[in-house]
Amino acid sequence: MSGLREVAAPFVVLGPSGVAVRTRLKHLGAGDEQVLRLVGDLLGSLAARDLKARCSAGLEHDTEQWAQRKRVLTEESSSRWAGSITKATHDQWALARRGQLAHIQSLQAGIETITHRLSVPVGEKGTKRAPGGYRSGREWFAESRRLHVLEDRLQPVRADREAGVVHVVRGGKRLLNTRRHLDAAQLTEPEWRQRWQAGRRFLQADGESGKRYGNETIRVTDDGEVSLKLPAPLAHLANAPHGRYVLAARVSFAHRGEQWADRVTANRAVAYRVHEDTARGRWYLTASWTNPLVPTVPLEAARANGLVGVDTNADHLAAWRLDVHGNPVGEPLRFGYGLSGAADHRDAQVRHALIRLLHWAQRHGLAIAVEDLDFTTEKTREKHGRRKRFRKLISGMPVARLRARLVAMAAKLGIPIVAVDAAYTSKWGAQHWQKPLTSRNRKTTRHDAAAVAIGRRALGHPIRRRTAPPLHDQSDRAGHRTVQARPGTPGREGNRPRIPGPRTRSVRAGRGENAVDQNAQHRSGRSAEHGFWQQDSLPLSL
Repeated sequence: MSGLREVAAPFVVLGPSGVAVRTRLKHLGAGDEQVLRLVGDLLGSLAARDLKARCSAGLEHDTEQWAQRKRVLTEESSSRWAGSITKATHDQWALARRGQLAHIQSLQAGIETITHRLSVPVGEKGTKRAPGGYRSGREWFAESRRLHVLEDRLQPVRADREAGVVHVVRGGKRLLNTRRHLDAAQLTEPEWRQRWQAGRRFLQADGESGKRYGNETIRVTDDGEVSLKLPAPLAHLANAPHGRYVLAARVSFAHRGEQWADRVTANRAVAYRVHEDTARGRWYLTASWTNPLVPTVPLEAARANGLVGVDTNADHLAAWRLDVHGNPVGEPLRFGYGLSGAADHRDAQVRHALIRLLHWAQRHGLAIAVEDLDFTTEKTREKHGRRKRFRKLISGMPVARLRARLVAMAAKLGIPIVAVDAAYTSKWGAQHWQKPLTSRNRKTTRHDAAAVAIGRRALGHPIRRRTAPPLHDQSDRAGHRTVQARPGTPGREGNRPRIPGPRTRSVRAGRGENAVDQNAQHRSGRSAEHGFWQQDSLPLSL
């Protein structure tokens, strides 16, 4: 049996299930900001209390407990705010459970790897299937101690999961730990306190189809007026009928504004969230809604005109266009991005690289083929040991961000995305395509060759090239084909069709019917079909 793992079939990626757009709340008065802070702090305290109650219930939580929690919240706010708070609580508890399971799986994988490497003799080399032993006795001893540390960490986490206990911090665990390292974070205590309070506020409400402008709790009209339903303890602050407060700011969405306007005018559900950026001193409004499930383009339709194979790397996207037969067309392109600096800068770099790639594919009417990458199990210390540079490399690759943004941006432009198995694309691409595509005027990199391999796999072709033609005066006189036919083409691996004419490049006139039939050639050990005689062996008496 082959030692290679089975390669999954390519598939067309589904479009994004939802949309989120953000705009700034400009020209807010001091009174508006004060009201937003009061409402957010009040609802934030209710959300914290409700989350505590949900975590205390654990796995024994039922519908009756949920109804009781909502009744208590309704008395102190409103039924709509109570519904938004309980839904957010359930989502946060479920997210914590998923993170807890992922943490357990990570610890178990590390324990299994270390246990295996400790059982192997020191200095023994590993294989592709399993790692080898540690390099020295000192490293063996250090990792044996780490094994006990991981086992000690695993026991309480596993016990918490069995008991339904989760650990959640409203406002974020990272921001909470920053309180102990204000100098490293370059923050003062009042600045940290301001961020902490802003992170714990609750100012979000889910929409409801059929209601006015798609949301009764936080309402945004088609002309940009923003108003919110005040909780019962703050109803005296209302400046509009029915206990509502209208902000002085008028909003408009530059991105997907037409889609948002179509939804609110049709009274379709739109969820809103208001939050404060304390570092900039600004308020923002985020609108989000779900998209209906639209059937994706069939795989054969995405392959109709060829496609663009894209290899994702730590600092650039390597792309190469392929025709329907899997042959590279034109020159490879590289779309670079930098991952240094602030998060906003990195995100802008990724978006800029993706939009250039998408515009290039749109001009040629092509789909895009990418690898279905997932490095969640490949970043651990136990997986790669001392290979710190490689661990840092794959940890720095924005795989999830690239994938999410590529799918969302491609769906807006109507460009299909084909995902392929990432197994052996870099290795086989360099083996079969890097050297043939390198010329005096073009230096093909390993990443360019990997892009070709990805594109060929998406088209349904094998990654390897056809066998190169033999030298002259052998077999077919340099006549074998190296270009590709479609996988379903009958006889694509068979003999070349006979082309009538006085002469072809490798077959003289009248002798093309058996040009590549080895048995038809007059060679030792081969029978000749058209020979009218057969030489007998010499008699032994002569």
